[in-house]
Amino acid sequence: MPTKPRTLGELKQSPWRDPTRHLRSVKDEMRDNLITMLEAGAELFRGIKGYDETVIPQVINAVLSRHNFILLGLRGQAKSRILRGLVELLDHEVPILAGSEINDNPFRPISKHGRQLVEECGDAAPIDWVPRDRRYVEKLATPDVTMADIIGDVDPIKAARGGHLLSDELTIHYGLLPRSNRGIFAINELPDLAGKIQVGLFNIMQEGDVQIKGYPIRLALDVLLVFSANPEDYTARGKIITPLKDRIGSEVMTHYPLSIDHGVEITKQEAWTERPGRAIDLPDFIRQLVEEIAFAARADKRVDRRSGVSQRLPITVLESVTSNAEQRAILAREDRAVPRVSDVYAALPSITGKIELEYEGELQGAETIAKELVRRAAGKTFEDRLGGADCDAIVQWFDEGGALKVSPQEHSDACRKGFAVVPGLIELVERVGLAPGKDAATVVSACELVLEGLVAHKRISRSEELGYVRARPDKGPPFGKGVPGAGPNLFT
Repeated sequence: MPTKPRTLGELKQSPWRDPTRHLRSVKDEMRDNLITMLEAGAELFRGIKGYDETVIPQVINAVLSRHNFILLGLRGQAKSRILRGLVELLDHEVPILAGSEINDNPFRPISKHGRQLVEECGDAAPIDWVPRDRRYVEKLATPDVTMADIIGDVDPIKAARGGHLLSDELTIHYGLLPRSNRGIFAINELPDLAGKIQVGLFNIMQEGDVQIKGYPIRLALDVLLVFSANPEDYTARGKIITPLKDRIGSEVMTHYPLSIDHGVEITKQEAWTERPGRAIDLPDFIRQLVEEIAFAARADKRVDRRSGVSQRLPITVLESVTSNAEQRAILAREDRAVPRVSDVYAALPSITGKIELEYEGELQGAETIAKELVRRAAGKTFEDRLGGADCDAIVQWFDEGGALKVSPQEHSDACRKGFAVVPGLIELVERVGLAPGKDAATVVSACELVLEGLVAHKRISRSEELGYVRARPDKGPPFGKGVPGAGPNLFT
């Protein structure tokens, strides 16, 4: 394998001598690489799901058009991940003049340091190579960001050590934008950036010049500028100044998963459920139930829709559900953990912290609403999985006075015995395929789904004290239809 050029002279004798490579802009570089990937059918933006027919084609168009662009969307819509995925469109590495703080192109340096190095050393000027991951710079916009952070400032220490005047370009400590030269500069939450900083951005974008401490500096930067913003923040906390907005070529709107299947795929990819130690088996209906919680929250009028319900909600809920099942398996000394609906209720803290409530919701309380969301999600999952199933025998047993309470930490075998008391319950979950193989832990999880679904459809009720009971307390004999041998944590 040939060694990489280490001097400007060696670089001139390498393939980099081709002006179509060493003189092209970063936008042309990304465009060329994108076209190559599209022609080869390569996967773009790995890990981004649900955007194949909406967001990704628009981002591709922006890159092909050589546009600076902005992603607009609510929280938890993978905006930052998409921006970071742009790195894959850069060359694996590019040459720079050694010691350059702003990635000077050896064939066309823009800094005084770079120009002097080429003038003094000629073809002996040393070369370094920068990998593509170091050509991506990201900054979270906050009101306290200064011009020095973004553009740069005069460094008196540099001036003193080098014997330079303060007006000399060699005294500048470059900010993030010049250090992004020949790369990508991303700003998250753009509206939070102060107006004067936005002015500095578009000025250097358009004109290539900037003033630092009153001294004009000409920097013909080669940068792709990309931004993200929350539409709510755009109108409430700040705004994008008109001259900057006018220079942003494309505005791409992101969105939450459009279907439960897409949501489940994303959550499955992101949630930490594959853990060392005990085996963890997550039933598909539990994954769906957790995802339905997010969909129910996004449709609930008591939840602030302008704030949005982040995709992080089902991710963290699923992790908490898995942890609660793991805890039970440890305490009950089971070899494997299978999450149940009761584990979803144990994950309420992962829901309440992820939803912003309207006034009506604040009056009811986050925990009350979170429980309703879980119940509604269980009802929707029940419909999808058992829609049309005959549950009359199960409901009749409760109507006649049956009551069933299972400890969330009870061993799966004991729980299965308790559920076997309810006529037709276990037979139903096995018949519809919710519990293949008749494994006790999966059967228990499926039985809880059926009962929660019936509660959601108001065919039976559930209370903290008595567990699952009849829907109408005024009907049938008194509670306590006894079944001996149920154990201390389970009674009927």
